[in-house]
Formats: sequence, structure tokens, C-alpha cells
Amino acid sequence: MITEHFINASVTPTGNLDTLSPHEVARLQDRSNSGLHSLFRQCALAVLNTGSEMDSTREVMHHFRRFDVQISHKFRDVQLDLINAPATAFVDGEMIHGIREHLFSVLRDLLYVKDELDTCCDGMHESQHITNLVFHILRHAGAMRPHVKPDMVVCWGGHSINRVEYEYTKKVGYELGLRKLNICTGCGPGAMKGPMKGATIAHSKQRVENGRYLGITEPGIIAAESPNPIVNELLIMPDIEKRLEAFVRVGHGIIVFPGGAGTAEEILYILGILLQEENKENPFPLIFTGPEESHAYFETMDRFIAATLGERARSFYEIITGDAHDVSQRMKERLDQVTAYRKKTGESFHFNWDLTIPLALQKPFEPTHEKMAALNLSRQQPDHELAAQLRCALSGIVAGNVKESGIRAIEEFGPFELTGDIEVIDALSELLDGFVDQRRMKINHEEYVPCFKLAHRK
Repeated sequence: MITEHFINASVTPTGNLDTLSPHEVARLQDRSNSGLHSLFRQCALAVLNTGSEMDSTREVMHHFRRFDVQISHKFRDVQLDLINAPATAFVDGEMIHGIREHLFSVLRDLLYVKDELDTCCDGMHESQHITNLVFHILRHAGAMRPHVKPDMVVCWGGHSINRVEYEYTKKVGYELGLRKLNICTGCGPGAMKGPMKGATIAHSKQRVENGRYLGITEPGIIAAESPNPIVNELLIMPDIEKRLEAFVRVGHGIIVFPGGAGTAEEILYILGILLQEENKENPFPLIFTGPEESHAYFETMDRFIAATLGERARSFYEIITGDAHDVSQRMKERLDQVTAYRKKTGESFHFNWDLTIPLALQKPFEPTHEKMAALNLSRQQPDHELAAQLRCALSGIVAGNVKESGIRAIEEFGPFELTGDIEVIDALSELLDGFVDQRRMKINHEEYVPCFKLAHRK
């Protein structure tokens, strides 16, 4: 039955997940707080809603509030029965093949994490345990390619960039693709889609078979940033911290395009890692880039980093604007250095075990008003520790903007309050004001209402 916006259908896997145990089916059907049904429904809806411009989990869930997914066995194979699903996921009553693949990738990852990984690494230190979880999830999803020279470029940036910036991300992706490099992003729209789209054309020209467009997301953000249609490998990590670790473990270099609070969070995360003394010999290319029109954005970002983390942090990245060719050429040169280093040290090409990530950047941060107010936003601490605290602050702002739990907390208790030293708070204020002025916080709202307040510590 098809209506203007919705469709009912039954779908089976295309190879991602051929069968489930009765226990797994029961977990997916469990609608209690401890069951998986609610989480799976939300993630499944995000995949089916690919291409939407809605950037709020609440807005998506309300618009498709009558959507449901039921899991059953048919001849002992898994079958998903979709009720009131977005009609845009279908063509002539048949689900689009890529969306079908993504739907069962969600099922694969949610089940694997819940049922198998909680006890996979008993006896390890907490930090080692988390890294091993990330490794097992990536391996189970087939996201690692052993014996292949470093070629995976992670691209970060905003989901609500303007048209000029989006076209530039496609040019960079095209130049990377001409050099036979693969692309990994957060899988959403904007700067996460553009590089993949550019790379597909270049890969076609270069006759690259099986070009990789790896999208890594997590349940709290996927409904607000549905996977873009270019993604051909989708990964659902358990939380934002493991998503970030997956980027830097499986990626070989990072390009950052203009963005908002989420992009700033990602920048602070990687700088918090590179500032670790243990990582000083480990090459990790990091390039900030955008069209010439975005030069002011990177000047603001650069000033913020200098004012909060200091000059050493600025040494870990390059800023190149208006030159997609130079960006890709420079990345290729730096990836040659990564290859040489890993050959010399015996490190694997497919997973960066040698990179030290402090526990402060690995432990999940659930933003509450109490935890946001308790963040230590002071220069009177090591630079990598301040980076971790600032990362949490930006993560909370992202939650308050687009995540259902964060939006509810803001409605109930008011904006998050962040206090700190005058130089840190003033730098943060300048950065966030710039994001608001440049409309980098959300897509669909004419006037942004901040979910945060900033104050100097007395």
C-alpha cells in the first residue's frame, strides 16, 4: 500500500546478514528500555530517510511517528517488515539497493555490539578494552583491508555548508580520487557527501574498481544526519567517542572542511591526540581547507586553537584555501610518509595500533547540565587535557542542537552553562558566535536559539 509519503514492505538481506538466532530476533523485538527495538527503529528510519534535509532527530521521529519495523524469521532467514516507511526509499515498490544494504548494516552492527562485544576483551586496561572494541567492530564489518598501502582519507566538515563550500568539497574529492585514494566521512550530507561524490567520478575515470566510500556514524546522530547515497560501506559505532576513534584508527590522514560545533569537536579530538608526547613520531596528516571565501572561517578556528591550546597545537595542521589540487597533492605526499613510517615500525597499514589515545578522549561523555557545568575550561592544565575538556563542551552543544536527549534536557532545564578562564571563554564565545552568524549550527531554522550560556569563572 503506497500513500503520498509512506509505504509498507518486507525486505530480506542482500548478503550482509543472512540469518539470525531466535535470541537475536527476541532482542530486536524487545520494546522495553533494555531491548533493542527502539534504537533499531530510530537507526532504520534514518537509513530509509536518506536524502532528507531534516537535521533534528526529534523532527524526523515526529514526521515518521507512525513508522515501525518488525523482525521475523521466514524459512529461518531474517525478514524485516516495514510499516509506514518513507516512500523515497523505494522505486516502483522495490527498495533501493544501497538503502537495503545500509539497513542490514545497521542490524549487523547493533546486534554485534550488544550481543558479542561486551565481554570480548576481559582483563584489559580500560583504554585497551575500548580500542579493541573498535577494532572488533571494524573487522566484523569488513572495514579493514590488510596489506593495502595507506589510502584512506577521512574528511570532516559541516552538514549545512553553503553551495560554494559544497562544490569545493567535491573538487577536493575529485583530486583525491584521481590519486586513487579512498574516502571516509561521517556519512551525512554537506562536507560528508561532497568528497565522496567527487571521488566517484575520478575513480571512474581512473578505472578504479571497488572504490571505497566509508561512512561512520553513531545512533545519537544518525537520525539528524542520514547516510548520503554515495556511502557504500556503512558502520554504526556505539557512541561518538568510538566513532571518533574509528576515524583515526582506520584513516591515514584527515582533511577538515568548514563546519560548526561538530567539526570543532572533531578538530579538538584529533589535536588532543596529536598533543600526546607518545605520538610525536607518528605521522598523521591534518589539513584544513575550503574555498577562498572560507578563509575567514579558518582564521577564526586558528585563533581559537592558539588562544586555548597554544602554538604547539598549531604545528600539527596546515591551512590551504582555494586550491583543491594542492590539498590532494599534499595529502598524497604525507601519506607516503605514513607508509614509510609504518613499514619502518612494523605497524599495520589497516589499523593504527601505535597511536596513543588517552582515556579522557575515549570514555563516553553524556552531556547533562551538571557535567557541562563541571568541565574544566582553564589554561592551568596540560594542553591535551584542555583539548579533551573543550571536546566535551562542543559535544554537549551538538547534543543540545540535534540529539533528542539533549533537546529534551534544554527544554526542561534551560541552556547548558559553561564557565572557565576569561581567555578560554572569550575564545569559545568568538568561535560559537561565528558559527551562529555563518548559519553553521543547523539547516532548517531561520533563527538559531543557543543551547548554551558562557560565563567567566569568578
